[in-house]
Formats: sequence, structure tokens, C-alpha cells
Amino acid sequence: MKILQETTHRTPTAGELAPLAAIEPHLVLAFGAVERMTEPGLLGVLQAAFPKAVLAGCSTAGEIGNLGVTDGMLGLTAVHFEQPGVVLATTDLSSMADSFDAGVRLAGGLAVDGLHNVLVFGLGVEINGSALIAGLASRLPPGVAIAGGLAGDGGAFSRTWTLSSRDVSDRQLVAVGLHAPRTRVSHGSFHGWQPFGPARRVTRAEGNVLFELDGAPALDVYRRYLGEYAEGLPGTGLLFPFEMMGTDRQGQGLIRTILGIDRAAGSLILAGDIFTDGYLKLMHASTDTLIDGAQAAAERAWAGTDSTGDCLALLVSCVGRKLVMGARVDEEVEAVAAVFGRSARVAGFYSNGEISPLFDSTECRLHNQTMTITSLRESA
Repeated sequence: MKILQETTHRTPTAGELAPLAAIEPHLVLAFGAVERMTEPGLLGVLQAAFPKAVLAGCSTAGEIGNLGVTDGMLGLTAVHFEQPGVVLATTDLSSMADSFDAGVRLAGGLAVDGLHNVLVFGLGVEINGSALIAGLASRLPPGVAIAGGLAGDGGAFSRTWTLSSRDVSDRQLVAVGLHAPRTRVSHGSFHGWQPFGPARRVTRAEGNVLFELDGAPALDVYRRYLGEYAEGLPGTGLLFPFEMMGTDRQGQGLIRTILGIDRAAGSLILAGDIFTDGYLKLMHASTDTLIDGAQAAAERAWAGTDSTGDCLALLVSCVGRKLVMGARVDEEVEAVAAVFGRSARVAGFYSNGEISPLFDSTECRLHNQTMTITSLRESA
């Protein structure tokens, strides 16, 4: 397995991509700011440089690489497998209500023998991430793990983009299937947020749209808690996500963040489905607790790896974490890199939603405000 990276502030030239092309990659991951992903000619340059590679990626709220965290850049990671087994599937999302069916369509494009892991990159707005995952899982073979994330747009929650070998689009969903038996994949996720205030009962919700808490319009309840921060919604909602709780008011290890608001309906649009008979509690965090959470995620992912050989650590972290940490955001990436060591290459992005299996399971969930790590290695 060979891994090389390039980070640039514009569409790279053929000469700049030559070192990456020289390793004859089978997979090239591209994560970049909206202005980089939408530059005319980007896809054509990548197709020409990597004619035999699967191209996949998305726009970001910050790029993650071995140089740390960047903004306004394009990060490319080229991966050559000694035993390749990579397949691409794409589909367009017609509306948020199409999320489940879109997942079904993606799964249909990944019908290859030996499929064991899927990386998915979805749009970051006007999507139900939970339904997308459910659609995928409903048609994938048992035991296939799903990981990835929802695209970002710098925290604007307006328009996001994905990239594949076929297109750069604000409607496209992208999935990469891994089916080579020597490719070893492990996962880790952890958030580091702390709940505060009373648990509020979900009295009306449909999918990922929250209408009422304790019988009152959800937007009104949320605005009262936010105080002066309410004027910055939906963006400021990243600082105060919800912890999802069951009917027993016990945490489920899942967080939901806000992607949008509907003032007329008094509702909050969350990144994924909500427990309709459960409770929600507000959360907050400090930089130190988030960095500790990133380290815990790395330790979980590292525990499932073979410690020999090169490794790609794919990091998908939430834009809300980036806002809280501010100038210290590099520290959570450094914490992950310290666990994996010098043999690892780090790549990824800050997202509008993270996709990862639950701990010690291949059952996948949509996470928010979480550091998720997918480790890829090849066995001997």
C-alpha cells in the first residue's frame, strides 16, 4: 500500500500531480473548500492525471491532512493497493424525502463479490443522513460497515458539493466500495460533549424534523436557551447540539446538530432522524474535552489495526467542533496522529455530519459533533 498527498490553493497542474500519478493510485480522495471544488476544469484535470483511479470526495468546512487543518484549500490523497478492490457508485438526490431510496440506489451500484466496507460522501444540506444510511444498509450484505460523512460549506449550510470520477455536483451522492480481502478497515468515534439543562420530551417529530419539545414549538424552546446566540441560527446551533435520549432518559451515544430552521413551522431541521418517543438534552463542550474525545476515537480505531505497514487514517470531524476549538483545532488532529504514529497518513474533512459504525459493531449510524476515524491498511 502506497499513500501520497498534495495540498493546493488552486486546481493543480499535471506536473504537480505527477508524483501522485507515479504510484498508479487505485483511489484518489479529494476534499476541498467549495471554491476549490467548483473551479472549472478540476474534474478534467483529475481524470487526466488518474485515468484508472476511482475519484471520490466532497466540499468541506475545513480540510484535514498531514499538514494539519486548512481552510480554502484542496487536499488530494492518492492510494495504491497491492491488491486492488475498489468500486464506485453514484446517484443524484432529488429531495430530502429521497434520502432512503438514494441509499438503496447506491447499494445497487456496489454489488460486487467480497464487499466488506463502504465509504460514502453525501450532501450536507437538504438531506436526511439517517435515512441515507438506512437505505444503504437495507440492500448491502450483512456485516458490511459504512463510514464517511456529509459535505460541508464552511458552516454556511447553504450549498454543498460532491466529487466522483463522473461528476462534480450539488445533487450527487458518492459511495466507494472496498472488496479486496487484504484491505483491513477499523473504526473509532467519540464526541467529548457534555449535557446540561433538563431533558425535554420529543412530542412531535417527523424523520429529521423536530416540531415540538414538551408540547411547545421546538424553535421557540431552543431560542430561549440560546439567548443572544439565537440571532445567528442555524449556524450558532453548532455550538449547542442535542443529545438523544431514550424513553428512560438515558443517553444513546448519539448527538444531533441543526442543519436549518423553519420559522413559519417553528421547527428545527436536524442532520438525522430523532427518536420520536424519546428525550433531547442540550450539550456544550470545551476545547480540552473535544481533544480528549478525538484521542479516544483514535485509540478505538488503532485497537482494531495491524500495527505494521502504511496506514491511511480518514478523519471526519464536525464543523461544530471546529468552531468551539477555534485556533486550537489542529490539536485534535495532532492527537489522532500521535496515536497512529509516523507510518500513518492523515486525510479528511470537517463536515455537516459524520458516518461511522457504533463501537464494536458494524451497525452504522449518523453522528453529529463527533470525531470519526476510519483506518485503512493492507495485510501481508
